[in-house]
Amino acid sequence: MAEGGAVTHVEAGGSAAYWNPGSRILWRYRENAGERFHIVRPVTVVRDDEELLAVWLAPGTECVKPVLADGTAVHVEPLESRYTKPRTVQRGHWFGTGVLKLARPGEPWSVWLFWEPGWQFKNWYVNLEEPLARWAGGVDSEDHFLDISVNPDRTWDWRDEDEFAQARRDGLMDDRLAARVREAGRDAVEVIRAWGPPFSDGWQHWRPDPSWSVPSLPDDWDRTPAHVST
Repeated sequence: MAEGGAVTHVEAGGSAAYWNPGSRILWRYRENAGERFHIVRPVTVVRDDEELLAVWLAPGTECVKPVLADGTAVHVEPLESRYTKPRTVQRGHWFGTGVLKLARPGEPWSVWLFWEPGWQFKNWYVNLEEPLARWAGGVDSEDHFLDISVNPDRTWDWRDEDEFAQARRDGLMDDRLAARVREAGRDAVEVIRAWGPPFSDGWQHWRPDPSWSVPSLPDDWDRTPAHVST
């Protein structure tokens, strides 16, 4: 994919390339305990280098999301059966304000910035996940359920602990993975308490280039990369 931007640099060993600002790539998540992609979001690259990948998910972007087999939204299903009922995927659009996503190479979380209408900054959101695997058309990961919400006043709290516990009960993660996710969460909290990057970098004042159009969702959004790297 990588529409609208050529490669500017190749990392050591040629394992992955950096995208130009304005390039369009896919940010994807595999289903838990599976190989299929069930969350796919076309995004625009804001920055990409050896320190950070920053992308913009624009309002109105067509995305792929998981739903129950009968089309019911996942979040309305009772937690006790949310992860055991058959699922499929559905195309839809990202409503509301856009999201800025920030990820540092090899880190087991990404940081998302949310705004209220009118660019009133709302909060940071630490999404615990597998470190991003890069390929020619974007980045892939697997969500780990547990998250952290960080407020503008720097206070924070754990999110989705109930989903994390249910996922463990339903066999979507074993004890070893759960321990690794908890450790990653504690590491993220230390960054928050120290107010390190990216929280200290002023990204809440960033705005998208007004010339950027909304990326389209390709028909082959679920293609398997020929090569990935982290």
